[in-house]
Amino acid sequence: MQSRFRSDRRLTTRMGVTLFLLGLLYVGFVAALIVVLKSWVLVVVVAAGLLGAQYWFSDRVALFAMRGRVVERDEYPELHSVIDRLCAMADMPKPVVAVSAMDMPNAFATGRNPDHAVVCVTTGLLRRLDPAELEGVLAHELSHVAHKDVAVITVASFLGVIAGLIVRFAFYSQLFSEGRRDQNTAAIFAVVMGVSAAVYAISFLLIRALSRYRELAADRAAALLTGRPSALASALTKVSGDIARIPTKDLRTAQAFNAFYFTPALGSEPGVARLFSTHPSLEQRLDQLGRISAELGEAAAPGGV
Repeated sequence: MQSRFRSDRRLTTRMGVTLFLLGLLYVGFVAALIVVLKSWVLVVVVAAGLLGAQYWFSDRVALFAMRGRVVERDEYPELHSVIDRLCAMADMPKPVVAVSAMDMPNAFATGRNPDHAVVCVTTGLLRRLDPAELEGVLAHELSHVAHKDVAVITVASFLGVIAGLIVRFAFYSQLFSEGRRDQNTAAIFAVVMGVSAAVYAISFLLIRALSRYRELAADRAAALLTGRPSALASALTKVSGDIARIPTKDLRTAQAFNAFYFTPALGSEPGVARLFSTHPSLEQRLDQLGRISAELGEAAAPGGV
């Protein structure tokens, strides 16, 4: 079913290109492991099993990692009401609603398709935003579900995760087994580690490029659906500023899921990390929302639509 969120052909094209390139990379990666490890059955079965688990259980993994829990209407009636209204406006299925008991103000969407999606907000976000700002953030997250880019990011991130795990496994295997392996085995591990590191680096860059664009697309779709880009801009400014004041040690667990968040869990001095961020800069996002506000003539009608 097609939702009323504004379609974005450039986003669709970027998702297709990213999946195609990652697919080629994935096939090459599996082929290299088969040649090196000389066991295609093991490699294919393990890779397919992990990919399936990533696709089918990504929502549960994300909720568990972020201490989120599904909430019913009687617990959070206002949150459910906003999501109900937005889903009716967008003509899309209502996702499962969850809340994470974290002070970090943020939200994320996950799931394999619009019929099996979860939108989760933190208690820190609910406490800080007014109703119009919350509506803008939730519209942003619902647009990820409607555009299906959340599923693409979930699948795309799989290859980097597996490559990273293999690098760690090879490293620690060599570290704790040094002196007990022959030269051939050591060479095999070196090749596997090198291939995995290269695959991780390439997938990392491809995912970052897609992720930054999809956030701009979600901001744009949310602003056009609600008709209040200034409310979304206010939420962005407020959330980004508050996250910057949260101690870095409290953000470390959350940073593994930055690609899914409304705003990245970065400290006050992200440094080089900003160059590899999953999100465009706050300035870019606010500039885009400012242009949309001017196009909609929001200044002439402060209440929006």
